[in-house]
Amino acid sequence: MSLPFLARLAQQLQQREAAGTRRRLSLPAAGLVDFASNDYLGLARSPELRAAMQRALAEPEALGSTGARLLTGNSAAAEALEQRIASFHRAEAALLFTSGYAANLGFFSAVPRRGDVIFYDEASHASVKDGIRASFATAYSFRHNDVADLRRLLTQRPATGAVFVAVEAVYSMGGDAAPLTALADLCQQHGAQLVVDEAHSVGVYGPQGEGLVAELGLEAQVLARIVTFGKALGSQGAAVVGPAVLHEYLLNFSRPFIYTTALPGVVLAALQAGYALLPGLAEARQRLFQLSAYAHAQLSTLPQGQVPPDSRVILPLRLPQMPAQQVRAVAARVQAAGFDVRAIVPPTVPAGQQCLRVIVHRFNTETEIHDLVSALRAACA
Repeated sequence: MSLPFLARLAQQLQQREAAGTRRRLSLPAAGLVDFASNDYLGLARSPELRAAMQRALAEPEALGSTGARLLTGNSAAAEALEQRIASFHRAEAALLFTSGYAANLGFFSAVPRRGDVIFYDEASHASVKDGIRASFATAYSFRHNDVADLRRLLTQRPATGAVFVAVEAVYSMGGDAAPLTALADLCQQHGAQLVVDEAHSVGVYGPQGEGLVAELGLEAQVLARIVTFGKALGSQGAAVVGPAVLHEYLLNFSRPFIYTTALPGVVLAALQAGYALLPGLAEARQRLFQLSAYAHAQLSTLPQGQVPPDSRVILPLRLPQMPAQQVRAVAARVQAAGFDVRAIVPPTVPAGQQCLRVIVHRFNTETEIHDLVSALRAACA
């Protein structure tokens, strides 16, 4: 083991420490009001999901899937779940992955080829960017949610092969929705393939929680949707949803699918239960957006930061003038007051976009939101 090499690692960590951007693991504090998790609908604490998992534990394959899907890890339960997911999202097929990160990496590293071009929103998730880096396609970013900038790039950067446009339905750091209808129309005009990450819109948008693509009726104009289960579905894993031929292609060429151990039966059971619950949660979704609007209005009264006007559910209180260390100190003071709010600082977000990210859930209350804003006001003073 090389001591100079380890010293290099330590030096890089010290640089992060000095900038106030070093990451550390922490255990959730007990008793805090949740304004930090992605459990938008409260399904992660659902008795129905817990009961489904307990029933699955009685099955012999529930404790471990034993291998990758192409070897010993496939099951009737996995195939039934994929059929249910495809039908629910109004698509021909769905292919399960172990996480949203793996699904994005698996799609973008396998489907675009040399000679193809990918245009991606600059605010895209790290998993999309890593998948693009792993492909042999040429890639260009366009300004966040800027359809005109994308049009300029589509016109100026012709491709010899296929053209892909990668966006998120709802962005995890800003809580703002992509202009999907305009993007879909533009892609249709230029013969581009639209790929939408629905991680933060599944369960929350759509008449039954199908996501923003379905809410807007754009299923036929989108090549692939990446739906993930660790947010509103309260579980784990993800799926790429799209045409049947895409399912077969990924099964054959996507290395994160081919070489990864399958999801265990207990997780498959929880996902079946989650999908069964989603259609009956229309009132919960309505309540979520009502609370989101109330929280947005309350947070907008704080003089120390700004909440983007089009943010919903995910509400970043941006503090561009505060150094990262101070933003983290503010978050610690708010947590000490009883509210779980997390600081998001560079390099997770670009410099100047450091924020306290407030996430609203259907189980929060107006009183909790009011008290949170009071704690933020005192902590920022």
